[in-house]
This record gives sequence, C-alpha cells and structure tokens, in this order.
Amino acid sequence: MAKEDVNPAGKGNADDAVVESKNFIEEVIEQDLASGKHQSIITRFPPEPNGYLHIGHAKSICLNFGLAKKYGGRCHLRFDDTNPVKEDVEFTDAIQRDVKWLGFDWGEHLYWTSDSFDQLYDWACTLIKEGKAYVDEQPYEDIRAQRGTLKEPGTNSPFRDRPAEESLARFADMKDGKLDEGAAVLRAKIDMASPIINLRDPVMYRIKKATHHRTGDKWCIYPMYDWAHGQCDAIEHITHSICTLEFENHRPLYDWFVDNVDVPAVPKQYEFARLNLNYTVMSKRKLLKLVEDNHVDGWDDPRMLTISGLRRRGCTPRSIRNFIDSVGVSRNNGIIDMGKLEAAVRDDLNEVTPRMMAVMDPLKVTITNYPDDQEEELVAKNHPSDESFGTRPLMFAKEVFIDRADFMEDPPKKFFRLAPGKEVRLKFAYLVTCQEVIKDDDGNIVELKVTYDPDSRGGMPADGRKVKGTLHWVSAKHAKQVEVRLYDRLFSVEKPDADDWLDQLNPDSMVINDKVLVEPALLDKKPGEPVQFERTGYFNADSRYSKDGQPVFNRVVGLKDSWAKIAKKG
Repeated sequence: MAKEDVNPAGKGNADDAVVESKNFIEEVIEQDLASGKHQSIITRFPPEPNGYLHIGHAKSICLNFGLAKKYGGRCHLRFDDTNPVKEDVEFTDAIQRDVKWLGFDWGEHLYWTSDSFDQLYDWACTLIKEGKAYVDEQPYEDIRAQRGTLKEPGTNSPFRDRPAEESLARFADMKDGKLDEGAAVLRAKIDMASPIINLRDPVMYRIKKATHHRTGDKWCIYPMYDWAHGQCDAIEHITHSICTLEFENHRPLYDWFVDNVDVPAVPKQYEFARLNLNYTVMSKRKLLKLVEDNHVDGWDDPRMLTISGLRRRGCTPRSIRNFIDSVGVSRNNGIIDMGKLEAAVRDDLNEVTPRMMAVMDPLKVTITNYPDDQEEELVAKNHPSDESFGTRPLMFAKEVFIDRADFMEDPPKKFFRLAPGKEVRLKFAYLVTCQEVIKDDDGNIVELKVTYDPDSRGGMPADGRKVKGTLHWVSAKHAKQVEVRLYDRLFSVEKPDADDWLDQLNPDSMVINDKVLVEPALLDKKPGEPVQFERTGYFNADSRYSKDGQPVFNRVVGLKDSWAKIAKKG
C-alpha cells in the first residue's frame, strides 16, 4: 500500500488522530473547503440493520468519522432501514455498540431512512406527475429480462407511457395495501437504451407487507436503496457521501435522483476500495448462514471477523484502528493478508497487557532439595519493560508444573530449555537442574526431579554464571485449573471457494483445552482485560462463558505468526 493511502482515523485514540499524508478523499475535501464550496463537511455511516458489523465496516467507520474529526465537521449514523423482512432491533443495538466501542460517537445525529418515508413518498409522487416515474405491473422476471445487457439496450415496458394520473392512482393503491406483493413496482423513467444499466428505468419502490420495527404497519411499500440513499444524504446535508467501489456504477443514478428532485442540498458520492482479507468471508449473507446453521457460536463468535467477535476475542479498539490505518484508503481493490491484522493486534497488546503465568500442557517438576513444608512469596514484574504495570506476589513451593514442550530427554544442540543434567531458570524464582526423569509403564514422562540453587532467588545466580533458558511455571499447590479456547482462522484456505466455501472451514479453528493451570491472580481477570500468558500468547476472559465459576480464556493471538511459517514451508 502506498504511503499516501493513510486512513484519517490515525493511530492511537480516535480523539487524538495523527495523519502524516493525504489520501485522495482528503484531497477532494481540502479543495472543496479551500474553494468555499463547503464551509464544513458532513459525512455519514449508513449501515443496514440486517446483521452485525464486520471488519470491512470498520474501515468505513474509521474513514467517515475520521474525516469529520480531522476537518472539524460531523459524521451521522443513519440506519438504512428499508427492508423490514431482514431487520431487527438486535442489529441496530449491536451496530451502535460497535461504533462506540471503536471510539467514535455521532452525538445527536442519529437518523433512520424511515424518518424520511413521508418525504420520499411525496417526492416520488412529484416525479410521477412530471412524467419521470411510472407504476409497472409486469412480473419481476419480465422487468429483469427487459433491462437488456451490456451489449444490447433494454426494452420499454408496456406501462412506461401510461398517464401520470393512472400511475399516481396505482401508486396510492400500492401504498394502501390494495395490491399484492410483486404485483407492481414504481420505476424511474430515465433511458432504457442507456449504456449505464442502472439508468434503465430502475425500481424505486416495491411492495412488502411486513411490520417495520419502527413504523409498524404504516407502510407496505418500501423505497429501494438507490432512491432512498441519495435523497436522505440531501435531507441531512451530507457533503461527501463515501461508498465502496461496488457503488461506483450507481453514482449516475445517485446524481440523477438528486438532480431531478427539489432537494435541500446536493451531496456528491465518492468511492474507495473495500477491505478484503484472506482466510475469511465478508459477505453478510455468508456470515448469516454461518450463524443460522450453527457453524459458529453466534455473531460474536471469536472466530468471526465481526466487530463484536473481535471484541469478545480480546482485540482492542486501538488495534483495529491501527490496522485500518495501515491498510489505507485508495481505489485499488486487493486482498490483505490476515497476518497484518494479527500483527496490529499483537503490537498493541504487547504495550497494554500485563504478563502472567499459565501452563498449557502441564508436566510435574519436584525440587528434591527444597524443604517439603516450605512456601515462599516471590515478586513478579507484570511487564518486562513498563514499570507502571507494577508487580504481583507469586507463590512458590516444592512442586511446580512447567509446559511439557519445555523439556526434551534427548535435545538438539540449540535447545535452551530443560533437559537431563541441564540448568535453567524458573522465571522470578530459582535456577534448577534436571537430575532424574520419571516415566510410567508405557514410557511416558510423568515427572521430572530437579535440584535448585538456594542462592539464586529471583532467578539470578550468586556467582554470575550464565544460564540461557528461562521457563514459565506455576506452583502445584497454588495453581488453578481453567478452560482455554485456542482460536484460529475460520477457514483453512486463503481464498474460500465461492461454491464450496462451507467445506473449507478450518476444523481446528477452535481447540478447547480444559487442563490449563494458571496462577490464581488470573481468575480475577474480566472480559476486556487482555493478558499475556508468558511465552504463549495473548488471552482474554470470555464475555459469555465461564466454567465452575471461573473465567474461560480465549486466545486473542499468539506471540508469533505461525501461519507465516506454514506459508513459507508451502
């Protein structure tokens, strides 16, 4: 991504954004302000309340709210609630929650397209009276067939030249519920021979006899997106209507509707490249299927790249904003590697999370020369480089657990962990040397017997000798057992196939380990308080589940990019 493609949300908090260079939308805005075309800017984020927001929406949120922040304007939140069949209050609540969690606020400027239903209807009637719209009573299949192709012009509807009074009467019948769904639509009368297919008499209204979550049963006709969107932008005096590139072909229709209605303002539409990532799907239809068919644990499943899912997993708002900033704003479509998002999360969590001890695959270690009945309280730093995180007490006794991966009976030359006869450091505790390996009848290692250096308290030898290996551990007597969910990418292939995408779900996208031993202080962690498990990864207490009254921990991201290694081997 070119350096100039910088998201205006900037790094850090939304309230202290820093922009190093301008993207193409910022250049347009600055020209408009300098020329006096606009005294201030007004942008908007217009989600449909038919699902939860995902990481792609986060790019639009950061862009629209970030531009308003940078140029001293404002950004509206407007719900495009024009399809009562698919909309739900759950979605509107979730969308507002997610936008605020990302660090942005619309203040008093919360709007709904349904607020303007009366005005949109009146304007539609005006277009009919002026001969610029008509009611078409053909089956939808016929209307679609008459649109033509990119190489062939469309065919006029037999209803195209019906008298305006007749169309007005039939439009009123549509509004009053006298016609069945699919019996008629209102179409704009533009040009069936236009090379721009969207200008070939597009549909403005269709009949839907469904209860709307805000207007109830007042309406049984609902405006199409292209008709409602630009007019609502005009009603709200939006100066820069910023959309993703798939709406570029809709811009001529956007302009036609604005130009042919006596609107209070004349907004302009600009398009930017949407955010696409590998190892995932971004279609709302596909996300909905994942939820409805129970492939995932709801819209906020930590494997989903919904904003709610990212929050539940343990990502921070700043990490998402930093990722969006690194992707930039341009008109070039492309696919961003998932590792870039994971790196942004990892970089942010490295700065803001304390470190604590957790043993994922416990192996018992008995310190043979440590007093049987002795316990001692050690001092552990909560962050290796930031003293403001402070310290915590850490209990130590004769028996501890280490991770099984930290021991090898016959190690290679550069294995700097525990092995027979080798000395390592138990972090914040003592130096220990492996003396004996205990196995069960099947030859499995079940215990290590070690000796410790009493003069190395805190992990520092009195004689200054160098010890390379440092292991994390937990006291057997004081540790608590918890459940940990190791989340990974939802799909096992980089580009899920359009047809067989459900067959490409990653079977290891969630691995549950309920044998993890942790230091007791971890049980006090609340959702939204990420922590690094020493030498393992970043984790967050789940906001929905607990086990035996104790938190269940979700892995946010590992300390290293394991998928990068897989790709390199491939």
